Amino acid sequence: NLPEPEIIDGSEYFNTSLWTGNGTSQSITGVGFQSDLVWTKKRSATSAHYLIDSVRGSDKVLFGNFTDAEVTSSTVISSLDSDGFSIGSDGGVNASGQTFVGWAWDAGTAVSGNTTGSGTAKAYSGSVNTKSGFSIITYKGNGTAGHTIPHHLGKAPTFIIVKEINTANNWRVWGTGVSIAKALGLNTTNAEENSGNNNGNWNNTLPTDTVFSVGSFNSGNRNNADMIAYCFTDIEGYSKAGKYIGNNSNDGPFVFTGFRPAFVIIKESSASGNTWVMFDNKRDPINAVSRHLRPNSNAAEVDDADQLDFVSNGFKLRANQSNARQNNGSGRTYIYLAFAKQPFKYANAR
Repeated sequence: NLPEPEIIDGSEYFNTSLWTGNGTSQSITGVGFQSDLVWTKKRSATSAHYLIDSVRGSDKVLFGNFTDAEVTSSTVISSLDSDGFSIGSDGGVNASGQTFVGWAWDAGTAVSGNTTGSGTAKAYSGSVNTKSGFSIITYKGNGTAGHTIPHHLGKAPTFIIVKEINTANNWRVWGTGVSIAKALGLNTTNAEENSGNNNGNWNNTLPTDTVFSVGSFNSGNRNNADMIAYCFTDIEGYSKAGKYIGNNSNDGPFVFTGFRPAFVIIKESSASGNTWVMFDNKRDPINAVSRHLRPNSNAAEVDDADQLDFVSNGFKLRANQSNARQNNGSGRTYIYLAFAKQPFKYANAR
């Protein structure tokens, strides 16, 4: 009797690919859609997290675990294709004999216009998929608190990632469970923190159905600087951002998402020192889920026993703090962003 979900197969909009490098070039196929955002990481050795999107161009690379400005390289991703993406000879994506993972999202339709709110209006452009609740927006900052950026999702974002493109600066992240007066750093282990001035990254203003707000802080709104924003909103049965409280137990909290997850990223927001962690259903096709990578680190993949289970309607923490990667500390608050393999109505147990 559950309502019919809008998205029955989550892999039509988000998918994970695994491959072994050959040192020259290869096409990663079977993704199922044009890859508008690709996030890659070497699993078997140290290497940076690479983020490439169709709005900036397939030869434009940002590094998720660094503050570095964008670099231009055709040897990382040579093209974003209709059924995946093609990689070049760069060792971070294709070193011979090394293993890799790539997460891809479909962002759909091109958008453009001018920003709104306080200060001088600036041009923006991007791509959006309202069905899957994801948009990529590149915009110029205007240095004025209250600058508002259209996201085109049709409903308020629940998770936003922002990076200044051409200057070294921290990544800024806001999601459900984070104070709107604060932000997390994708490239840091810090707790949620003020962004250095009274209006912070988000101008102390929650996103609306049409825009998200930025303060005057350089990492989100430096005057005339190019910015990139990845915006996500909850889609019932497909994606969800939220928070949970850890209990430091092998019988950890159950987090209801309304779907069987294909991917979960988690970060403690209540204290510093604890890393981000990423899990997916391709590296761990059966429970328990244990293999994870850390977005703030260039470290190789870690396989810690029994971190969590992916179940038909969410995920269940299975590790105490002593052997977890800081995702289940007693009384600590964690935020997450998850994407579905299948909605609960159609999901089977693993």
